[in-house]
Amino acid sequence: MATKIRLQRHGRKGYAFYSIVIADSRAPRDGKFTEKIGTYNPNTNPATVDLNFDSALNWVLKGAQPTDTVRNILSREGVYMKKHLLGGVAKGAFGEAEAEVKFEAWKKNKQTGLESLKAKQEEARKEEAKARLHAEKKVNEAKAKALAEKKAAETATEAPAEAPIEEPVETPAETPVEEPVTETPDEAPTEKAATETPAE
Repeated sequence: MATKIRLQRHGRKGYAFYSIVIADSRAPRDGKFTEKIGTYNPNTNPATVDLNFDSALNWVLKGAQPTDTVRNILSREGVYMKKHLLGGVAKGAFGEAEAEVKFEAWKKNKQTGLESLKAKQEEARKEEAKARLHAEKKVNEAKAKALAEKKAAETATEAPAEAPIEEPVETPAETPVEEPVTETPDEAPTEKAATETPAE
């Protein structure tokens, strides 16, 4: 039987995640399988892989053929690097301890690269958020300025219209005030005497 290492799809529409399985090449994609050796979730950044390394290496050494996607996953996880080093040990190029040291160095280098990539992505995300916030502040300032100008224009046009019109106040015509004549006691008899003349 031709054994393949392939992905088996799970998850809802638009959010797929996969199991990495050992299956017969004639079996349907989501059908019967021999063994499940891990999971692959492409929805995260970077993609999350949970792999049983020893089992995957064992199946690769037995001649199981991976699909293109699974080959990339196994290569990234170091399965093919380990296979290459074990081939060197079998040929007598170096010992098994030396192969293990080389593999650990490769793994450490790979981990450092992944961490630096994550740090760069995080920094880029922060810069993008900062730029978006700055742009939003500029837009808000422009809107506030436009609103203030509009309010100032409205108050300027409403001020003359609402100013009260001063009506002329009519002052009543001045009437002459008659001053009362006060008679002094000395003048009263003489005036009377002057007015009353004896009849002849």
